[in-house]
Amino acid sequence: LEHADPLLKVTIVPRGNGALGFAQYLPKEIALRTKEQIMDIVCMALAGRASEELHFGNVTTGASDDLRRVTAMVYQMIQVYGMNDRIGNLSFPPPDGQMATQRPYSEQKAEQVDDEVRQLVNEAYARTVDLLTSKKELAGELAALLLDKEVIHREDVVKVLGERQWKEASTYAELA
Repeated sequence: LEHADPLLKVTIVPRGNGALGFAQYLPKEIALRTKEQIMDIVCMALAGRASEELHFGNVTTGASDDLRRVTAMVYQMIQVYGMNDRIGNLSFPPPDGQMATQRPYSEQKAEQVDDEVRQLVNEAYARTVDLLTSKKELAGELAALLLDKEVIHREDVVKVLGERQWKEASTYAELA
């Protein structure tokens, strides 16, 4: 995924915060993101759940925080950033620091937003499953390494997958 943040570390060692493991990424320090960039991040966040389904034929509750983040990102794309053709160039940000008790749009528009969110997330999930299916052997190699070492870092990932095919953007022109 061209616009996904580079992986720094993955561990399967449980931590005190209830997580059975975690992945740590190097977030790109950019304030502006395109729809394509956000959708790559959505696919990355859906990868754990998609991998469970692909490799084990079942999913667990492990990806619940990822699903929460994905849902929020896609709703923001549509409701705040106007990044959806069907909804258009409209913005309905929630009131600062509070839950919206009334929407500034109709029930019909709310249903359209919900439909668009569901469609985008489903498309991203299918894209993620397709990508993981095409890289299933490499994912298996990474899983075996992770089981052996319990913690892997960027260098370990590069040894299995190779260097990222996209260079990191360093200028505004490269980000646009």
